[in-house]
Amino acid sequence: MAILILGLIIFLGAHTLTTLRETRAGLIARFGENGYKGLYSLVSAVGLILMVYGFGSYRAAGYIPVWDPPTWTRHLAIPLVWLAFIAIVATYAPPGKIKGWLHHPMLVAIKIWAFAHLLANGDLGGILLFGSLLAWAVWDRIAVKKRGDLGAPASASFTKGDAIAVIAGTIAAGAMVAIHPYVIGVPVV
Repeated sequence: MAILILGLIIFLGAHTLTTLRETRAGLIARFGENGYKGLYSLVSAVGLILMVYGFGSYRAAGYIPVWDPPTWTRHLAIPLVWLAFIAIVATYAPPGKIKGWLHHPMLVAIKIWAFAHLLANGDLGGILLFGSLLAWAVWDRIAVKKRGDLGAPASASFTKGDAIAVIAGTIAAGAMVAIHPYVIGVPVV
């Protein structure tokens, strides 16, 4: 559990740094744009690796139950994660209505994904992992709004970017359902 918590602190700490604009600007001035990006990427990768390893170690040692999610919340998690995949693809797709509606689709994807996993997992490690990521995404969205970053502009009509988001997001969600038992160790259905 300690490794999971350390990974969360490192990963979310690095990502929270981007919301502290003066501190971020000072680091860019000190290390240069590329130096800052390299250091940011390295710290984030270390945090992510520790999170994945720590969560895997926690699960291998046995779950610590906190609450028992009802079956219906597990079923609700599936369409929510599908929407999260559409949002994550919309982040990188050409502009469209979906990107405009969501403004910051990456943050929306993280919030939906984390919330869905909180609905389906009632163990301490799951609550720490998914709850921390959800809390961070809410914090970051508030920070983005405070600094006036409106995100992607809304499109007047559906575009190729929307089709890409829905189709590729659906394919990615289906692929995750198929590989989830092998990669994560837990079947989705």
